[in-house]
Amino acid sequence: MAETATTHRFFDMHAQGFVRVATSTPCVRPADVASNTAGVISEARRAAQSHVDLLVYPELTLSSYAIDDLHLQAALLDRVEQGVAEVIEASRDLAPVLIIGAPLRRGDKIFNCALVIAGGELLGVVPKSYLPNYREFYEKRYFAHGRDCQDLWIAVAGEEVPFGTDLVFAASNLPGFTFGVEICEDFWAPYPPGHMAALAGARIVCNLSASPITIGRADDRHLHCRSSSSRAMCAYVYSASGHGESTTDLAWDGQGVIYELGGLLGESTRFDLEPELCIVDVDTDRIALERMRNGTFNDAAEAHGRPEDTFRRVVFEHACDEGDVGLMRPVRRFPFVPSDPRSLDEDCYEAFNIQVDALMRRMQATGTKSLIIGISGGLDSTHALIVAAKACDRLGLPRSTIRGYTMPGFATSGATKSNAWKLMEAFGIAAQEIDIRPAATKMLEDMGHPFSKGEPVYDVTFENVQAGLRTDYLFRLAGQHSGFVVGTGDLSELALGWCTYGVGDHMSHYGVNSGVPKTLIRYLIRWTVETEQFSPECSDILMAVYHTVISPELVPADDEGAIQDTEAHIGPYELNDFFLHHTIRVGQRPGKIAFLAWHAWKDASAGAWPAGFPEERKNEYDLATIADWLEGFAKRFFGFSQFKRSALPNGPKVSSMGALSPRGDWRAPSDAVADVWLEDLKNSLPPLD
Repeated sequence: MAETATTHRFFDMHAQGFVRVATSTPCVRPADVASNTAGVISEARRAAQSHVDLLVYPELTLSSYAIDDLHLQAALLDRVEQGVAEVIEASRDLAPVLIIGAPLRRGDKIFNCALVIAGGELLGVVPKSYLPNYREFYEKRYFAHGRDCQDLWIAVAGEEVPFGTDLVFAASNLPGFTFGVEICEDFWAPYPPGHMAALAGARIVCNLSASPITIGRADDRHLHCRSSSSRAMCAYVYSASGHGESTTDLAWDGQGVIYELGGLLGESTRFDLEPELCIVDVDTDRIALERMRNGTFNDAAEAHGRPEDTFRRVVFEHACDEGDVGLMRPVRRFPFVPSDPRSLDEDCYEAFNIQVDALMRRMQATGTKSLIIGISGGLDSTHALIVAAKACDRLGLPRSTIRGYTMPGFATSGATKSNAWKLMEAFGIAAQEIDIRPAATKMLEDMGHPFSKGEPVYDVTFENVQAGLRTDYLFRLAGQHSGFVVGTGDLSELALGWCTYGVGDHMSHYGVNSGVPKTLIRYLIRWTVETEQFSPECSDILMAVYHTVISPELVPADDEGAIQDTEAHIGPYELNDFFLHHTIRVGQRPGKIAFLAWHAWKDASAGAWPAGFPEERKNEYDLATIADWLEGFAKRFFGFSQFKRSALPNGPKVSSMGALSPRGDWRAPSDAVADVWLEDLKNSLPPLD
C-alpha cells in the first residue's frame, strides 16, 4: 500500500470532496502599499507550500484599514491599483485562490472591495454592502455602499471584470469548490449578503474583516461566524486585521476562524506579531448533503427568488495539488463522544436527563406499577437500570418499583452474574433470579436440537432460544406485576441488527437506550460515577461494569476459558459507531467513510481522545482492517437489519447525530440490498495487501 499512498485517488483529499482553506494575517503598515503587497505575496507563497486552495486576507489588505482620510488620496488609490496588478502577476504560478481587500474606484465613487485572484487573473470584485458609521467607525465618509451593485463590471489594472454582490465563484474541475464573499460589517447586519450567496450555491462564504479588538469582541465574532455557518449551511472563513494596523485609537488582534455547519474547525493565534496562516480542510460534500436533506434551506432559496438563477457564476479552472497532501482537519474518533471535557460533561448531562425524563413521562402516561428490567451485569442493562433508578427518584417512587431479573443461561459467567446481583442490591430494587436453563433445555429438546442430545452445537438457534426466553419471561412478569418492560438494547446494536427479533432483546414496551450508541453508554455510566449521581456503593459496582468485556454470553467459554466476544464477531464498536454516524447523520458514501476513518484511527498518538480515555484502550487500525469491518457494517446495516428497525418499540432520540426509529430519523425498506454501498467501497479503495 505504501507505493500507492501518494498516487491512488483514495488518498487525495480533493477527490474526497475537501477544499483546503486558510486565513492569512500578514504584516501590514498603514498606507504602505508596497510593503503590504509584498506581505500578501509572501503569504500566498507560504500557503502554496501547504497546498492551500483558498486564501482569505483581512479587509483593505493592500492599503491597510485604519488610515481614515488617506483613502481619499489619489496617489494612494493609484498605488493600490498597481499593487493589485503585482499580486495578479505573482499569482500566475501559485495554486491558491487569493481574496484580498483593497479600496477601488468605479466612476466617481470609492468602494471597499474584496478581489478574487487566481492563476494570474482577477476573476471578480465584490463591494462591501454595509458601511458602519457608528462609535469608532466612519466608513461612509470614504466609501460608497455596494448593496445595489449587481450585473456590473469594473476596470482594474487594465482589465474589465465582474463587479457586484451577485457573484459566486466556482472551480470547473472541483465541483464542491464554490464560494461567495462578504466584508466585515456585512455579517453583522440582520440580513447578511453572504447568506444570499449561500442560497445561490456557494458552499464556502469568506469574510474579509478589519474588526478592531475590544473586550468580548472575539466571542462576538465566534458567535456570528458560527451562526452564519449554521444558518447558511456552509463553511465560513473569517480573517481579521492584526498587528501593524494603526493604533491611533484602536487595537487589532488578527483573529482568523473557520467554521463548518456550526462547528469550529480551526482558529489562529490572536495578537501574534508574525504573519500567520490558519489552515483547515473543508468538507464541501458534507455541506451539499446537509443542504439536500434540509428542506428549509431549499425553501428559503425559493422564497428569495431563486438566487442561483440570478447570481453570476464566475467559473475558473483551479490549479489544485493532486495526490496525498494529508488531511488538515480534526476528525473525531468518537462522533458521539466529544473530546473536550466541558462538552463531554454537557453531552452526558443532557443525554442522561433526556432518557430519564422520557421514561418518567412514559411512567406517568401508563400509570405503571412497576418497571421490569433484565439485568445481565453488562453495559446496556446497567445503564437502563440507572436511568430507571433516577426516574423513580425524581417521581418520588421507591426504588422497589423497579423489578430486576437476572436470568443466567448456559454461558453466564460468574463475574457478570455477581455484578448483576451487586447492582440490584446496591440500587435497592426488587431483585430475583430465574434460571432459564431448564426451560431452554426443554425447548431445545422439543425442537430436536443437537445440544439437547449432548452435542456442543452453539448455533444461532441455540443463542436465540436463550434470548427469546429471557424476553418472554420479562413480558409475562410485566403483566403479572402491572408494569412494562424497559428495553436495554442500544443504537449501535440496532444499526448492526445485533439483537434477537420479536420475542427477544429486540422488543420491549419502551426502549430507553434506543437512541444511545455503545460508545456513549460507556461514558454515561462513568459520568454518573464522576458526578456522584448515586451512592459510593453504587458507583463502585458501576465502575466494575464499565470495565467488563462486551459479550452476549450465550455461547459457553472455549477450552481455554475465552468467553464469547461481540466485537470479535461484528467489529469494534468504536469503529461501528464511527461508520454509523457518517452513514445516518451525514450520508457519506462508504469510500469516503473509509478515508475519514483511516485519518481518524491510523495513529493512536495523533489527535484528541475523549477526556480520561484509558491508555490501554487507545487503539489504532490500518486501512485493511477498517475496510474489512466497514464492509461488514454495510452488509448488516443496508442489507440485513432494517426489518428489525422497522418494528422498533418507542424510545427517545438522544443525539443530534442521528437515530434509527422508523417514525423519526430513518425510514428505509426492509428488503433493500447493500450492493450500491459495497460497490462504492470496493471501487474507492487502493489495493490492500
